[in-house]
Amino acid sequence: MRPRIPARRLLTGLGLLGLGLSAGLAASLAQAASVDNLRLWAAPDHARLVFDLSSPAEANVFSLDNPRRLVIDLDDSRLNARVDALDLEGSAISTVRTGVRDGNGLRVVLELEREIEPRHFTLAPNDQYGHRLVVDLEYPGESAVEDPIDPIEAMIREQEIAAQRARSEAVVEGRNPAEVAAPDVMEPAAPHPRRDIIIAVDAGHGGEDPGAIGPSGTREKDIVLEMAKRLARLVNATEGFRAVMIRDGDYYVGLRQRTRIAREQKADFFVSIHADAFNSPRPNGSSVYALSQRGATSETAQWLAASENEADLIGGVDGNLSLDDKDEVLRGVLLDLTMTATLNDSLTIGGQVLDRMGRVNRLHKSRVEQAGFVVLKSPDIPSLLVETGFISNPDEERRLRDGAYQQRMMDAVFGGIRNHFQRNPPPASLLAWQRDNGRSTASNEYRIQPGDTLSEIAARHGVPVAQIRQVNELNGDVIRVGQVLRIPRS
Repeated sequence: MRPRIPARRLLTGLGLLGLGLSAGLAASLAQAASVDNLRLWAAPDHARLVFDLSSPAEANVFSLDNPRRLVIDLDDSRLNARVDALDLEGSAISTVRTGVRDGNGLRVVLELEREIEPRHFTLAPNDQYGHRLVVDLEYPGESAVEDPIDPIEAMIREQEIAAQRARSEAVVEGRNPAEVAAPDVMEPAAPHPRRDIIIAVDAGHGGEDPGAIGPSGTREKDIVLEMAKRLARLVNATEGFRAVMIRDGDYYVGLRQRTRIAREQKADFFVSIHADAFNSPRPNGSSVYALSQRGATSETAQWLAASENEADLIGGVDGNLSLDDKDEVLRGVLLDLTMTATLNDSLTIGGQVLDRMGRVNRLHKSRVEQAGFVVLKSPDIPSLLVETGFISNPDEERRLRDGAYQQRMMDAVFGGIRNHFQRNPPPASLLAWQRDNGRSTASNEYRIQPGDTLSEIAARHGVPVAQIRQVNELNGDVIRVGQVLRIPRS
């Protein structure tokens, strides 16, 4: 027969046991990661979902079909955020569901409206955020830009690049570059392409990377996106030019991807818009940067280049330059020739831009600075990084928020770019055709706009469709945006 345990001792023992369980539960909860916030950014070719975590957490991400879903499992984690606050518009996600998994884990299920290719990675804390889990939903086959370059324009630009490359090879090999055969599209017997000059407009930072933040809380990513949109409107409103926006919303684009997009869109020029910052509110003024092959030209430029390049760590990729996507004919000496010509153009355009910016704002530096920005490291596209002002300076922060100031600044930037290309138009461009013919576009010519049809153009100008076909040697009614039609006089 077992000895009887006094009730008081039994209750005390149970109390101690309860305390032990509570302590164990508290320790378990203390070790669990808390999802404190969820952030979503939608881009044309992907969506990015970011989990803000109180501590690191292991994640398992996998896809399911019928219906199409993406499952995100986090071990030892609990949800401390509202998923219904997420704005899903523009993304592939229709619904977000959450639940407890295996007692102490968190399961997040994304109901999907389209096919995706997922990837995920974790990020350590930085000055702006704590631990993060980043889940990217990439859309196969989608372009990173909303209005990709027309295939015919792309072909013309490719032929121009090939011709320039052939001329450079001729110089390397000691031959006369003038004897290099031009592509068929440039033969005098063929109609002049009269293509648009493509300007890649890059708004710095974006998404989970706010860039610099001013004393009043103004975020660089918001200011530069607004200015980039203003610049793109100026470009598109000018005959013979067309803008390609590297990002047109609040989402992040990797630094190397920005130049890759510009190259895919056959850009003639790349301009990246930023708002400078320093650890003191005193510095002010605007600056223009081109690539330096030997590193930064001043301590300020070197510090700034490092801080901008490190932004790619926020995006989950490194900031190293890779030329793996370049044509194999770009051997060492040929690459040097190409880069030298590109850099010379960058410095020339930069000088014209800087001169005009000086009429809008005080200049922080009176000449084009050179630094090792990743976004400027395209060997075949002249590129500039424009610092429109110091967002860390209270007076300039106020001006940077002002729409009139933004417009004047972008007028200055585009004025310098436009002036250069009017003096040095690419051979297949409309500007080159106008220069060679000593004329601007005649009143009896029409450049096709989005939504136009041949019958509507004929009706608008009061001429039969058949006459437009005959004059322009068209076999049918197929036309393309940007194409220039001669309109017969009625």
